[in-house]
Amino acid sequence: MIEKTDLTHEKAVLIGIVTQHQDEEKLEEYLDELEFLTYTAGGEVVKRFSQKLDTPNPKTFIGSGKMNEVREFVEEHEIGTAIFDDELSPAQQKNIEKILKCKVLDRTTLILDIFAQRAKTSYARTQVELAQYEYLLPRLAGMWTHLERQRGGIGMRGPGETEIETDRRIVRDKIALLKKKLETIDKQMEVQRGNRGQLVRVALVGYTNVGKSTLMNTISKSEVFAENKLFATLDTTVRKVVIRNLPFLLTDTVGFIRKLPTQLVESFKSTLDEVREADLLLHVVDISHPNFEDHIESVNQILSEIKSNDKPTIMVFNKIDQYKAENIEDDDLMTERTSAHYSLKEWKNTWMNRMGENVLFISALNKENMEEFRKKVYEAVRQIHITRFPYNNFLYPEYDKYGEEKE
Repeated sequence: MIEKTDLTHEKAVLIGIVTQHQDEEKLEEYLDELEFLTYTAGGEVVKRFSQKLDTPNPKTFIGSGKMNEVREFVEEHEIGTAIFDDELSPAQQKNIEKILKCKVLDRTTLILDIFAQRAKTSYARTQVELAQYEYLLPRLAGMWTHLERQRGGIGMRGPGETEIETDRRIVRDKIALLKKKLETIDKQMEVQRGNRGQLVRVALVGYTNVGKSTLMNTISKSEVFAENKLFATLDTTVRKVVIRNLPFLLTDTVGFIRKLPTQLVESFKSTLDEVREADLLLHVVDISHPNFEDHIESVNQILSEIKSNDKPTIMVFNKIDQYKAENIEDDDLMTERTSAHYSLKEWKNTWMNRMGENVLFISALNKENMEEFRKKVYEAVRQIHITRFPYNNFLYPEYDKYGEEKE
């Protein structure tokens, strides 16, 4: 399948709703992310639309008044694409396209499209294609609900039913074929993981675009593709790294994101297996992002789902060179001081302090505090290694905080 939506230089509008479970602040945060997704896919966001609704309109997602407002803007500014922050049903998508007369996408379609653009290897392409077909199958059924009354009646089996059943069978066969192909590759990757011997395995995990690949390049001196866009890395990269005289395996994994399509989580199972089998996790966080605490929560939730939340973990707060605390003007007595106004020093004295020594503040791009990073990782890997091979203890000495070998 792997069809790519051509959004290059295409003007787009974003549409979201404020509900009981999602206030205006949260919506703005999601729309910020949706805008970055659109930019990653090659589009340009011209305007955002939002509406307060208890529940989405079953026919058009947003109300008729707001829809007319969007339609007028789309016509006036020659907008090519309307992107909704939540998943649309096939009926909603069809109705909206009739009204807006432009391409209509939802968040899931956009993420799948970016994955299709980013997939370079045969394995990644197979994973994305499987996710696309699994997303299509239930929607395919939904597109033909108007034909359900024809089923079962003698003489009532019209050509429409034959067509949908044929389409369903083709898609199901394709899904079965892709799953079989992935199973074969998964077995090969399992053998590869087994052949890596007893080296300690360290996995980089984190939200998308936090700098995992840049960090990988810095410490492994390799050239893993890194870019300031979402999902720059889809393929799992494993490198042998040596800090001082201690070798270990370092894995770069696909970034997580909120509202990640379940189809992708399932099809990227092998990438997640690298996390499951890791001995140590380096949870990389973009501390310069205003919502980095939410990102941590999202990553922890996915780690919990794949039963990897109890592994030894070092929190690596990256991009300290880009961190800027919000300022409160001296004459502004009305603004209440929040965590957005914290300096890095103040952040270190919050909940981060309770994590003890398992916290690092670095800039992978500018190589700030990388020596401290190497020491911390060395000690954590060494601890795992000597537990596994106690007779190798003398090979990998312990170092004090000044970098001197302990006696």
